[in-house]
Amino acid sequence: MSIFAERRSVRAYLDRPVEHAQVADLLTKARMAPSGANLQPGRFIALTGEPFHALQGALADAISAGRPMVSEYSYFPQPMPADLKARQRAAGYALYQALGIDKRNLDGRKAQFDKNYRFFDAPVGIVVTMRRDFGKGCWMDLGMALQTFLLAAHDAGLGACGIGALANYGDVVSEALELPEHEVVVCGIALGHPDKDAPVNQFRTERDALDVFAEFRGFS
Repeated sequence: MSIFAERRSVRAYLDRPVEHAQVADLLTKARMAPSGANLQPGRFIALTGEPFHALQGALADAISAGRPMVSEYSYFPQPMPADLKARQRAAGYALYQALGIDKRNLDGRKAQFDKNYRFFDAPVGIVVTMRRDFGKGCWMDLGMALQTFLLAAHDAGLGACGIGALANYGDVVSEALELPEHEVVVCGIALGHPDKDAPVNQFRTERDALDVFAEFRGFS
């Protein structure tokens, strides 16, 4: 299979560090993604060791204290159409089934979701930010850089997972990292050596067949 078919979101990692040089190489490759007018939107803050633990602690304290979620952008349609809601639920159920968490086990599901804020215990966490004054097209360009990073990580034998949920506590992240006010927290990325035996890394979400999302005109 190609790296496009092999890549998956990794949510369990081995207790092995990832060296600075390797993270720098992945980020350099990510920046090679297409960029309209070469604006190169997005900043990547790579954390490990004590700075990483401090951020995780700040997030844990915020959640424990019941601090409300404050996301500065809408990730999902509001309201969510029924067909997309069904797809979202199917993906969630597949994840929980792989972990042996019953869909009625709300505490278990919450505990699993909260692992987003620990970056799934990966050795490296990356916080992705972008200037607030960038237009919507720059979000598309940042998405291409993120995908390039994820593919490069897989190609290097590492595992990674995008963490959109990090934006739920963008204010906490901004405070902990002392980010400038002109930056918005977009997402996080967990990075490390994948635990290939972990059940959570065994499941895969399905993708639509070509005829569902693509249309061809003028081809013989």
